[in-house]
Amino acid sequence: MRDLDKALADIFAIRSQIAAGTAFRGYGPAAVAATGGLALLTAILQFLWLDDPTGSPMEFLAGWAAAALVSGGMIWTEMQARSRRHHSGLADAMVLQAVEQFLPAGAAGVLLAAMLWKFAPETLWMLPGLWQLLVSLGVFASVRSLPRTVAFAGAWYFVAGFGCLLLASQTHALSPWTMGLPFVIGQLLMAAILHFASGDHDAED
Repeated sequence: MRDLDKALADIFAIRSQIAAGTAFRGYGPAAVAATGGLALLTAILQFLWLDDPTGSPMEFLAGWAAAALVSGGMIWTEMQARSRRHHSGLADAMVLQAVEQFLPAGAAGVLLAAMLWKFAPETLWMLPGLWQLLVSLGVFASVRSLPRTVAFAGAWYFVAGFGCLLLASQTHALSPWTMGLPFVIGQLLMAAILHFASGDHDAED
């Protein structure tokens, strides 16, 4: 029994090593671009319906949390399907690796929002910029398994995050546009990079 457990552990380790050295093709350009469209829609709806986002931080954050959950669901669904097609027996290992790369940044974003809301609500104006910085870290962490050009998307989120912090520091106000526009541009840039790097079309996969 001990030999069987060791053999299974060795197989798992080998699969993990192979996955770590394989370019991940689970992220689909169509789903990533759609998340950019969802960010634009969320920003427009909040601009029209929230007269004072700074005075209604719960509604503001709830809207973006919902958008993030829907976006995550879209990317996850397409990632599962594409991984099965492109990576076959390595699909589970590849998906796990992709989740592990982004998980620290995602968890930090959730915990940071909860902490600021609970203990320092007067600093919530920093969240859009901080979230963009965390996304940039997640993108940079994924560079080793994605086309290297996705670093440009990571750089965009990094610069946009600091830019949003600088702008918001003048008024300490929440704005749908300082949250939405950087994500619209960043996700469309990411989708374009994935599309041209893969050299294929989702419709043909």
